[in-house]
Order: sequence, then C-alpha cells, then structure tokens
Amino acid sequence: MKSGNNSKIATLMVHTSPLDQAGVGDAGGMNVYVVETAKKMAQAGVSVDIFTRANKPNLPESVEIAEGVNVKHLVAGPFEGLSKEELPSQLGALTSAFMNHQKQLPSNYYSLLHSHYWISGQLGWMVSEATSIPLIHTMHTTAKVKNLNLAAGEKPEPHTRAIGEEQVVQAATGLIANTDAEAASLVSLYEACPDRVFVVAPGVDLQTFSPADGKAAARNRLNIAPDAIMLTFVGRVQPHKGPDVLLKAAAEMVMHTPHLRAKLAVVIIGGASGSVNELEKIKSLARFLKIEDITHFIEPASREVLPDWYRASDLVCVPSYSESFGLVALEAQACGTPVVATAIGGLRTAVSDGISGSLVDGHDPKAWSAVISRLIMEPQRRLLLGMNAVEHASHFGWEGTARKTLDVYDWALSKKANSKLRLAGDA
Repeated sequence: MKSGNNSKIATLMVHTSPLDQAGVGDAGGMNVYVVETAKKMAQAGVSVDIFTRANKPNLPESVEIAEGVNVKHLVAGPFEGLSKEELPSQLGALTSAFMNHQKQLPSNYYSLLHSHYWISGQLGWMVSEATSIPLIHTMHTTAKVKNLNLAAGEKPEPHTRAIGEEQVVQAATGLIANTDAEAASLVSLYEACPDRVFVVAPGVDLQTFSPADGKAAARNRLNIAPDAIMLTFVGRVQPHKGPDVLLKAAAEMVMHTPHLRAKLAVVIIGGASGSVNELEKIKSLARFLKIEDITHFIEPASREVLPDWYRASDLVCVPSYSESFGLVALEAQACGTPVVATAIGGLRTAVSDGISGSLVDGHDPKAWSAVISRLIMEPQRRLLLGMNAVEHASHFGWEGTARKTLDVYDWALSKKANSKLRLAGDA
C-alpha cells in the first residue's frame, strides 16, 4: 500500500453520496472525510473507488471526482424516498450490486475494503467474507455513544443498530477511530480487541481553510457589517447538533445585555436533516425566543464559499451532543476563528480549551451565554485565540490522515499475508 504501487481500494459509504452537498440530509463531515482522504491517497499512488447507493435515477455508473478517485453507483431499492433507517433492508441488493461489479474485474483488483458508518460496515462484512479481501471499518458515530448523550426529546438509536455495529466490530480486520476517546469506547462498549483499533485523526484542507486576507475582507465579500458581532453555527440542522442551544444562549445574552441586540448576528448555515423538517422547528424557536430579527438562516455553503463564513465570524459555535471528531471546529480554527464547543467526544481533541477556543460542559444555555459573552467582551483575547487556532489546526492536514490510514492498510495486508504463510506451513 506504499506510494506508487498502483494499489486499489474499495471504499464503502452507501447511506450518503460523496457527491452530495455537506450540511443537508445525511451528508456531513463523513462525506468530506472520505473525499479528502481519498484524494490524498490517490496522490500517493493508491487509487480509490467510492461505492455509494444511487439516490437518483439516470446517474452515471462511475463519476471521477479527482485523478485516481471515482464514485461508483450501486443500484438498490427505490432511488428516492428511502431513509437511512430503511437502508438495512437493501443490504442484500447492495451486496448483489457490488458483487456483480466485482465479477467484471480481474481477481484481486481491490487490495482492501474500507467501510464508513455501520450500514456500509454490514455490506463490507458480507463482501469481505465472500472475497477474503481484508475489511477496515470507521464508525464515525455509534448508537451506544449517541444514546448516552441525547438531546432533549431526541429519539434514541434503535437496538438493532447497536447489534449491527457489534457485528461489524467483530467482523472487521481492523477499526479506525478518530480519537483516543472513540477508540476507548469501541473497546469498552463494543468489546473491540485493542490490538485491532487504530487512532487516525481527521484533517482539514489547510490551503482552502486559512485566514487568507482576514475578517474584514471576508465580511466585505459576504456583505456583512464590519461592526457586527457574529456567532455562527455550521452543520445539519438536527437536535443532536444543538443549534437550539446557540439560539437560547443568544436570547439569554440580549436579555441580560439589551444593547447587544443592535449588533448581534446569529448565523445558522445548514439544511434540515431527517424526515422531520428541523429547520422549520428551529426558525419557530427563534420567533418564540423573540430573536428572529438577529437570527439569519443561510443555505449550506460550498467548500469554496464556506471559508469566508468562518473568517467573517467572531466565534463559531459547535454545541453538539456528541461528535466523533468535529470537522467544523477544525475548519473554523484553520480560518483563524476561535470555537466554542461542547466538552464532549472528539471536540476535546478538535478544540484546545483555553488555547484555540473554549469548551463548555453540558448544554445549559446560561452556561453557553456566559462563555460566549466573556469572549465577546474581550476582543484581544479573541484575537489571541484566533492566532492559536490557526497553529492548532495546522497539525491536522489531510496528508497526515491519509498517510496514517495507509499504514493501517499495510498492517491489514501483512496480517493477511502472514495468515496465508501459516496456512501453507500447516499444509
């Protein structure tokens, strides 16, 4: 799997397409993770085919998104109207579609399978057993961790998902976790063998996400007032991401400090996720809190425009209830903007508390209001945090993520080779 040997990897992410806009529906940080890592692997000489379920009719069988990186569409179930929760019913069809694709290729065409999220892991498990191709799996989120940290009124993940995750953990040759904390949860909650769990931190595109020409220029491009106090949320609008926490904190702030209302701008960048229109719920909450005049809802931004939104912000807020890592926090810091985030999961790694931003225990709007208010009133501290944020983010490039992932692939392939040697010796 070393650079230049023209190896090929089959990446499985069937519940969401890498071609979809991040921040809408089921497309989020995982989409960015898979695409960016694949690009860096391809640059190192390891080609990647990303298999996803066709979610629209008449999609091409294959789409090249970068040299050496192709998206392959598997046809399974109805093209539209099938929720993520219903996808397990199509695992047989997905397996058949993949195996039919595989039959058209030379033997050993793919050196390794890498599945992302548990549904893809189930597909990877079946394909791996049928082909003897090693399987590496990355969970990104797990039912057991998510259910330990639910938002108020949020529906727990079903027990069937936890069972499916347990099966994938046992079936995979190796597991990749984003942080030490996630690795520990795989061992403690899923009984993963510690020797098969590897920690590989996600990255950030440090060329695209950078301070560039600064806040003032970004605000000018986005037509934002120079003196606005801008608090930004970026991500899918769903209870687990906690946008309501930011709105409630903002309401607390203007209640205690009324003069803030004239300059405060709360910006929610993202689309609804799931079958219920959470975006309408969060808009209704802004009206209920009487802050609709200072709350601005922006469509999900492209990767080209998103950095300006980060640069233009005074603070980027990530009030999630759990995150395996938190790419939004890393992207914002790379652009020179401090982050206020929940002290949970991978956000403890993504944000350096007191250095590149602030971590808040829990989701009490009063606590969030207090932390945000202090940072707003201390522009010099924000400036220092922003400078430190750029330095902190600089240690998380996608090149490092790809390189460490390839090291895990090498481990899996050597494990397979050693197994063959032992079998030959036994014979």
